[in-house]
Amino acid sequence: MKNILPLGFLLFSCLGFSQVVSLQPFATGFTSALEMAHPVNDSRLFIVQKGGLIKVLNSNGATNATPFLNVTSLISTGSERGLLGLAFHPNYASNGYFYINYTNTTGNTVIARYSVSTDPNVAATTGTILLTIAQPYSNHNGGSIKFGPDGYLYIGMGDGGSGGDPENRAQNVNENLGKMLRIDVDSGSPYGIPPTNPYVGITGNDEIWSIGMRNPWKFSFNRLNGDLWIADVGQNEVEEINKITSPLPTGLNFGWRCYEGSAAYNTSGCLPIASMTMPLAEYTHSGTGGCSITGGYVYTGTIYPNFLNKYFFADYCLNRIGYANTTTGAITYTPNFTGNNNFTSFGEDSSGELYITSGSIIYKIVDASMNTTEFEKNGFSLYPNPANDTFSIKSSTAILATNVEVHDLSGKLLLTKKLENLQENTIAIASLSSGIYLVSIETSNGKNYNTKLVVE
Repeated sequence: MKNILPLGFLLFSCLGFSQVVSLQPFATGFTSALEMAHPVNDSRLFIVQKGGLIKVLNSNGATNATPFLNVTSLISTGSERGLLGLAFHPNYASNGYFYINYTNTTGNTVIARYSVSTDPNVAATTGTILLTIAQPYSNHNGGSIKFGPDGYLYIGMGDGGSGGDPENRAQNVNENLGKMLRIDVDSGSPYGIPPTNPYVGITGNDEIWSIGMRNPWKFSFNRLNGDLWIADVGQNEVEEINKITSPLPTGLNFGWRCYEGSAAYNTSGCLPIASMTMPLAEYTHSGTGGCSITGGYVYTGTIYPNFLNKYFFADYCLNRIGYANTTTGAITYTPNFTGNNNFTSFGEDSSGELYITSGSIIYKIVDASMNTTEFEKNGFSLYPNPANDTFSIKSSTAILATNVEVHDLSGKLLLTKKLENLQENTIAIASLSSGIYLVSIETSNGKNYNTKLVVE
């Protein structure tokens, strides 16, 4: 007797070995969107615009007309300056604090704390400056700020600009430029120093967590395991991706200006390469046509299982997305997308699903290989999708669905229901956990069709 596998198992077994990374427009109307962030367990995305506005993007794709914050009068925007970073306090739900990174009117980096007002969609108009860092040039300002799993605020600082780090700032432990900084916003005035920062009590700035960065254009923490991922922009040839496994060590040296990626750049007066932290992955300008990496996130969502164990990133000069294997660092690229996107930032929502900015547009990153078309071609539709407690199956022809089955990704049958002889039937799914399922219908003419269902 044959061992017949369920249809759902066969379909998802095939899909499990490949994916088609695609972009789905989610929201428009932004101006130079450079960052996305959200408070813990908040379904909204807060979109940071270079010119000084933060806008609220709701989970249905609608943007609030009133900005969450407007600091246009405080900033300079020439070259790589502007409003560059946003981080919500881990206890934002109770204390209302959030933090921004911007270049002020004289071009210096400012880290400031603000509070939400009595309106949850609008911030108070004034903030408290925690830290100001002088910038000698207009480029390489870094910009990302994130709270780590240790509760401290991490700040990515570029080397101060120009080219080649002419003043050797990134390797100078008495400079905050070219570093990853780490401060304790819950102690001290205006902030405290984590006691395990490497230069506490010895020569070197107390705020430093690591040295040797050129321009970390986006870093992120894996929300599930605490690993830190840093994308550092190269000088002439090499773009790099650094992975620091949790629990995070301190005192790391990522190599710049001595090394550009793993390649020697200017090793005069430098320590041996063995003392440096080399990237997990890197790529070259000559090999790809790239020019400036845009760091992203490790996918930790549930809708697209083919994305698991992949770190997503982009390049400002490449009209495609890359993803690196989180263990080996092996890089794969999507085909080029249409248009000229100049991707500037990634975002992650509260469920771990990923987004990417291209100037005025926010796209959702989806796996197009999960789409099935025969279901729709034969006159059937399933909605809403994603669904919560129920979904409906509707027929636009005289051929009706007579039976429905729901399988999980392993092919296990979870639900079966004989349908009434109706154009539209509603199926209860409150017992299903969040995830992806295969819906199979049998029709009145004896055919079977399948489609994907996402349960939130």
